[in-house]
Amino acid sequence: MSAFDEFAAVHETHIGVVFLVGERAYKLKKPVNLEFVDFSTPQRRLAACRREVELNRRLSPDVYLGVSEVSDVDGGPADYLVVMRRMPEDRRLSTLVKEGEDVSEVVDRLARMIAAFHSTAARGEEISAEGGRDAIRQRWCDSFDQVRQVGVLDGDLTAEIERLTLDFLAGREPMFRRRIAAGRVLDGHGDLLTDDVFCLDDGPRVLDCLEFDDRLRWLDGLDDIAFLAMDLERLGATESARRLLDRYAEFAADPAPASLRHHYIAYRAFVRAKVACLRATQGDAASRRTAREYADLALRHLRAGRPRLIMVGGLPGTGKSTVAGLVADELGAVLLSTDRLRKELAGRSPRESAAAEYQRGIYAPEHTERTYGELLRRASELLAEGETVVLDASWIRADDRTEAERTAARAHSEVVALRCVAPAEVAAQRMRERHGDVSDADPRIAAAMSRDVDSWPSASDIDTSGTPARSLAQALRVLVD
Repeated sequence: MSAFDEFAAVHETHIGVVFLVGERAYKLKKPVNLEFVDFSTPQRRLAACRREVELNRRLSPDVYLGVSEVSDVDGGPADYLVVMRRMPEDRRLSTLVKEGEDVSEVVDRLARMIAAFHSTAARGEEISAEGGRDAIRQRWCDSFDQVRQVGVLDGDLTAEIERLTLDFLAGREPMFRRRIAAGRVLDGHGDLLTDDVFCLDDGPRVLDCLEFDDRLRWLDGLDDIAFLAMDLERLGATESARRLLDRYAEFAADPAPASLRHHYIAYRAFVRAKVACLRATQGDAASRRTAREYADLALRHLRAGRPRLIMVGGLPGTGKSTVAGLVADELGAVLLSTDRLRKELAGRSPRESAAAEYQRGIYAPEHTERTYGELLRRASELLAEGETVVLDASWIRADDRTEAERTAARAHSEVVALRCVAPAEVAAQRMRERHGDVSDADPRIAAAMSRDVDSWPSASDIDTSGTPARSLAQALRVLVD
């Protein structure tokens, strides 16, 4: 018994009792009938025990040994127990993280394990419905109602979380529909927490999936793994949380946008905030602080996950394409450029020269209008899929900017406008030194364009006369603010 500090111990929750004896753990269901679970009769408890074993054997078959009947003194059945192999307390993932151990290898194995589990998990029309946009929104709204009723969290904090959540969901219905069509919604675990993961030498054991309500397990695979990522982050293991999601995306071949990762982490954090709020109303003073911490975590991810339309403009030679590319790389955003798109629409290769007089050739007004129209059409589709989009264009016309703002508004997305500026001599020198560039503009074209620039008061100026790194730093300050 050297693997365990105590030969016997007892742990109690609101719906069950766990008896730890030697190398075994015995789980007893309490005879309760609550809003979310009914264990009021022996038959119901037996069914629940069998279901728990069946579901948890999907991930840890050697831990869930079976169901045992407990006899009364007269020999008749008294109740039923889930019989499990006892896990060593000091190998909980939560314990290892708190003690500062390197859990990189464990995280990689968990990501592969959950991805493999998800690949064979049950799917179907009824399961898919729970991963739809409307079903997810309803679960959020139920939580908002419950949190407001108990009054533990600050009202302004809850209101901002709700606003960001509903904006994200309102503009992303095509993304959720596509996830369902790709088979991403499945019968998962539903309650992945670091306390229930044991890191053994021959691999991790994942315990305690949700067995009392199937609908709580029917979810997007990314939502499932995001619960564990959220819990790792809560414990201060932010890099491990990021690594878990990156590895899962690799093993599951899941191209989900970063915004959806943030959304599901926020959802799981807010669910835990709600639970802490309810505990606070039952007299647990520490839960008030815990609720705030979870809510703050949710808010951080909702803010980080906002799909945005970032307009990077400026006259030729001001470095707008450089800044746009750097911003897109930094944010993991999709970059769209009018220079490339214009030539694509004209059937030309990007670096093939199409130089012409101002507003002639493929730069004639009708071609420009077509280019901006296609630019915004593609941006609209990407925003609906949860992507942040960086648009590299001159943006000299107010009408084009207005249409970009309308595009973002239809997708319930934020607009950020960055205008690159540089001294005329610096811009001219850059254009003279360009060779084989996608842009065909020269100093004469730039001068002509400058006479047609409409006022752009909403834009933040980015001085690009210094290094690209300095320009990027300016742009990121605007984006953070």
